[in-house]
Amino acid sequence: MSMWFLVLTQLTLLAYALIGGVFLAFSDFIMRSLAHTSGSGGIEAMQVINREVFRWVFMALFLGLVPVSLIVAGYAVSNLDGPTAVVMVLAGLTYLVGCFGVTVLFNVPMNEVLAGMDPSDPATRTYWAQTYLPRWTFWNTVRTVACTASAALLLIGLMWTAPDQIG
Repeated sequence: MSMWFLVLTQLTLLAYALIGGVFLAFSDFIMRSLAHTSGSGGIEAMQVINREVFRWVFMALFLGLVPVSLIVAGYAVSNLDGPTAVVMVLAGLTYLVGCFGVTVLFNVPMNEVLAGMDPSDPATRTYWAQTYLPRWTFWNTVRTVACTASAALLLIGLMWTAPDQIG
């Protein structure tokens, strides 16, 4: 394994873990807390969160991991063999499908619907409580698991290559 790829996989592992931690916070307590707000407070807060998420740190990591995951998987296919190659390819694919793909197909469309709704409208509150909260949180938990699995798979791959790097 080349030194640049070793460093890239270590940084990628950290980035997967950071993004997974953000998603974990939402699944574990943020969405539950927003659900317990009175009136339309949770709806309004989530609308603001969905606008503010486009700040550069989160989006740079989230979107930047797409090409990085492709590089990790491609390098593993081309330059590694055995179980190390398999787990590193799986790490990249898990992020691409389980995190990025789920975001694009499920979470973002729900965010866009919520963004266009009036928080004071009873129909919005119904959508929020009966559709948005349970479904968005479910898919967010899938993203959390995918990021965690991607980080774990890279860690396993790095541990398997450690003896080669030490000698």
